[in-house]
Amino acid sequence: MTGFRLGYVPGVTPAKWARIWTERLPRVPLELVQVTAADAPGVLRRTEVDAALLRLPIDRTGLHAIPLYVEQTVVVVPKDHLITAADEVTLDDLADELMLHPRDDVLDWEHPPGRLIDDRPARTADAVELVAMGTGLLVVPQSLARLHHRKDLTYRPLAGVPESQVALSWPEDETSELVEHFIGIVRGRTANSTRGPAVAKKRPARTPPPARPKKPRRRR
Repeated sequence: MTGFRLGYVPGVTPAKWARIWTERLPRVPLELVQVTAADAPGVLRRTEVDAALLRLPIDRTGLHAIPLYVEQTVVVVPKDHLITAADEVTLDDLADELMLHPRDDVLDWEHPPGRLIDDRPARTADAVELVAMGTGLLVVPQSLARLHHRKDLTYRPLAGVPESQVALSWPEDETSELVEHFIGIVRGRTANSTRGPAVAKKRPARTPPPARPKKPRRRR
C-alpha cells in the first residue's frame, strides 16, 4: 500500500489517531500535513491530501464530512483582567469590551460580541499578541487558546456563542480503502472491524505432532 496524507488545521491534534494508525498499519506511512482552516477544502479538492481534520462549516461541494466533536468557545484575556474572576463569561460581560476579530477567525459569527476594533489582524496568532499588549480581547475555540498559550494570558468559557465543530473530510470520488480505514479509527472501530482494509495477523506457530511412543523391543 502507498502512504496516507492527512491534513489538519491548527488546534486539532491528530496524535491519538496517528498512533492507532501506526499500530494497525505499520507498513503504511502516515504523513501529517498542517493546513490553514481557509485552505483545507481547496487542499482536499486538489487531492494534495487524502483526508483532512478541519472545522465546520465549509462549502461541502464535492466533499464528504463526518462531524467528530464540538469545541468549547472561550475568551482570551490578560491574567489581571476583571473577567478572570468569573468561571464563565456571557455576551453581556463583553458588551463594552474592545474585541479583536482576526481575518482567519473560524467561528461562524453573525454578530461578533463587544466593540469590534476596525483594524482586523491577519492571523489568530497576531491577535493573541495584541491581547497580551492590552489592545483588546479575543474569542476563539479552546484548542486555539491552548495552541497560542502565553504565561501572561488566560481564558474563560464563553456561553451563548457559536462553537467550532471538528470533522473528518475527504473528496467524494476518493473514498479509498485507506480512507475507510481512517474513518474506522476516528469512529472508534476495533482492528477486527469488518470495514476498512484487513490488518495482517500473525499466523499461529504450527505445533509439531506428538511423538509416537516407541514399541518395546522383544527379547530374543
